[in-house]
Amino acid sequence: MSKILIRGARVLGGEAQDVLIDGETIAQVGTGLPADEATTVVEAGGRILLPGLVDLHTHLREPGREDSETVLTGTKAAAVGGFTAVHAMANTFPVADTAGVVEQVWRLGRESGYCDVQPVGAVTVGLAGKHLAELGAMHDSAATVRVFSDDGKCVDDAVIMRRALEYVKAFDGVIAQHAQEPRLTEGAQMNEGIVSAELGLGGWPAVAEESIIARDVLLAAHVGSRVHICHLSTAGSVELIRWAKSKGWNVTAEVTPHHLLLTDELVRSYNPVYKVNPPLRTEADVMALREALADGTIDCVATDHAPHPHEDKDCEWAAAAMGMVGLETALSVVQETMVETGLLDWAGVADRMSFRPARIGRLDGHGRPVSPGEPANLTLVDPAYRGAVDPAGFASRSRNTPYEGRELPGRVTHTFLRGRATVVDGNLA
Repeated sequence: MSKILIRGARVLGGEAQDVLIDGETIAQVGTGLPADEATTVVEAGGRILLPGLVDLHTHLREPGREDSETVLTGTKAAAVGGFTAVHAMANTFPVADTAGVVEQVWRLGRESGYCDVQPVGAVTVGLAGKHLAELGAMHDSAATVRVFSDDGKCVDDAVIMRRALEYVKAFDGVIAQHAQEPRLTEGAQMNEGIVSAELGLGGWPAVAEESIIARDVLLAAHVGSRVHICHLSTAGSVELIRWAKSKGWNVTAEVTPHHLLLTDELVRSYNPVYKVNPPLRTEADVMALREALADGTIDCVATDHAPHPHEDKDCEWAAAAMGMVGLETALSVVQETMVETGLLDWAGVADRMSFRPARIGRLDGHGRPVSPGEPANLTLVDPAYRGAVDPAGFASRSRNTPYEGRELPGRVTHTFLRGRATVVDGNLA
């Protein structure tokens, strides 16, 4: 591999520096670094250089729903969004509840070459919540699974949840919980509140999320194991996580970009693009989530990239599938909601979108400092860019974005996976 010199980049938003990549690693960081004829020079012009982003929560749909997304198209979307690693959720067809399926997804990721794919194993067989899946076999497989989740469904049986936490403790695994008490959300279509009452849509109460979080942080403390809360969405959930962390318990949590920006007021349009699980909440919830991400109560941003084909979203609200694509817009939304509001600087963005998610997922080689000797997994961002979101240009196979036509800041110009450019000047390499 030839050498690459990124000249004049603001590493983590600091002073402009040069970064020399030699092969798969960062060779030098400094100013005035020379470039010979064999070196490719990228003129950063003061753009922001971050470690490659890591997503703890991506739906790649393969195997089984390749009409929505494939590992190849999903990892292309990830690269365009600045991600060098994603965790692929288990709700595929067949479910990723065996060593064979997680290895298939892992190998597809290696073949794609656009970003690393770390499969997430199911907690229970078939996501049915009745019997533990092959957690140990998935961990011992070539995929080395460390994160397990029935995402899309809640592990609502307390005994099953306890046993899962006990099992993964043996190899430092983590259970990532989709916190949704099913009995409290039967027939629910949106956040329970003023808007749902006015529209006559079934309400999804905050307590359905908060009651599961309260139970599971207590279980994690009792067992002495790790629990991670997926897509936190309410102010009450924030307080529960804050309380659990004050106890010193091994609890982490994520928030999605859409829950940092959008509110349930958008549901008044009845546009199914805004239908998501958990639902869009109130302005007060959004503000609480931003503050919690800023102060570290919420550990990281995760996209919950949930692609759907056109026919599953272009229908009446009640029949529409839940979910939004998010990989290609995540960093822009974080810039708007967290950086431009002064809640986070770019070093904070690197922490919440690279360092911490890599650490939670125990993902070696990612979420590393931009320093000599480290893997050259890097993202170059132009924060001055402003542009309207056009899903027609997405690398993802699906187009169900809530931001179509909306102007968002920032643009990933280059992504490097172990020293190889996967995105150049905003386009797939």
